Amino acid sequence: MFPLNKQTVDHICIDFGLRNAHELGAASIRQLVGVVKDIERATGQEFIHMELGEPGLPSEAVGIEAEHQALLAGYGAKYPVITGIPELKHWGSEFVKAFVGLDIPDECIVPTVGSMQAAFALNMTMAQLDSQRDTVLFIDPCFPVQKQQCKVIGVRVDCFDVADFRGEKLAEELERHFQTGRIAAMLFSNPNNPSWMCLTERELEIIGRLATKYNVLVIEDLAYLNMDFRDKKRGTPYEPPYQPSVGRYTNDCVHMISSSKMFSYAGQRGAIVAINPALAHRCFPSLGKRYGNDGQFLRNFVYIILYSLSSGVTHSVQFAMAAMFRAACQGKLNFVDHTREYERRAARIKEIMVRNGFHIVYDKDADGSDVGNGFFFTFGYKDWTGEQMLNKLIYYGVSAIALAPTGAQREGMRGCASAIREDQYEELDKRLKKFNEDFSNQHP
Repeated sequence: MFPLNKQTVDHICIDFGLRNAHELGAASIRQLVGVVKDIERATGQEFIHMELGEPGLPSEAVGIEAEHQALLAGYGAKYPVITGIPELKHWGSEFVKAFVGLDIPDECIVPTVGSMQAAFALNMTMAQLDSQRDTVLFIDPCFPVQKQQCKVIGVRVDCFDVADFRGEKLAEELERHFQTGRIAAMLFSNPNNPSWMCLTERELEIIGRLATKYNVLVIEDLAYLNMDFRDKKRGTPYEPPYQPSVGRYTNDCVHMISSSKMFSYAGQRGAIVAINPALAHRCFPSLGKRYGNDGQFLRNFVYIILYSLSSGVTHSVQFAMAAMFRAACQGKLNFVDHTREYERRAARIKEIMVRNGFHIVYDKDADGSDVGNGFFFTFGYKDWTGEQMLNKLIYYGVSAIALAPTGAQREGMRGCASAIREDQYEELDKRLKKFNEDFSNQHP
């Protein structure tokens, strides 16, 4: 059964524009997904999918019901307000207060078509604020598509692997980049995609302090808000501990909050951007000159940049997000407990991997503690590169992505724990055991 027929796999890779499976490391995530689905159809063998960061839990029912009611009420025939429906702006503001501990007024809550659109629009906006600042700094490892977005719009990218600069070392590394005078903004996720490392409050204070000092704006991606499951006390609305955030240490920041993972609502493409009010109302001469207005950040972001990308976020989705935010704030929807299932899944997968000769690549956090178990994890095999692992694991019915495109300086792969089913743990164990038997004494 395994390994799969090499000729079959290679022919499918060729159909996707690759010479063979050895080029899978250069494929995009969606391209890899297409290759794997075609291999499944051709061989009849189901893969264990760890490549796509897709929710593995049901969508929150309160969102589905609110969206259903909005469609029945006729909202599907109406263009949505691009600034956001009042219900979403209000409950989005309350959600940030309840679970992040920040006061962001209603007017500074803006809906976007997922955090993908938010990042695209924000990177575009940041690069237009000052003609001398043309670069976005990424804290690596990162979500590769966000760098790809910068490439699409012609924005320069700078980066460094944060694993090498934890704690006080982070300040020195940030100063080195900020002192160039070219950094318009920096972007990071916390917990980190893909490593699941978590920046500490001290590290966030360093980022905020230096961002303010060097006039660098911060884009904080909170796609996995309160999903550092090591802290068992999180998840009670309006009570600490809150999600750690750079927003406590600088006014020059925006926060992307997606419904995709928290509420398992990825298919409906809903998110909000919460903009610090000081930044929202700040006027930038370069924006004013470019668009013929006063250069205010909020108005240009919404009415110029976002409006150029979409005529607003789907009306019914806005009602769904508002309902889920409201239920969470009122203690009727415990999304932290719901998503804690990913902690259990990741722990089981990692135990199976380590038992079969693999290791965790990004294994420690800033204080030397083990990285938590959650939505994503990283793994390696001997001294192989991620690409070498990918083009061998594919024949054993296991799919994940190589770390190299994330900017990681360590070799290995990113796995997602969301899609594995209860009946697949034993099968994963069998396949990895066979893989290790075949390669424990061989080179890739």
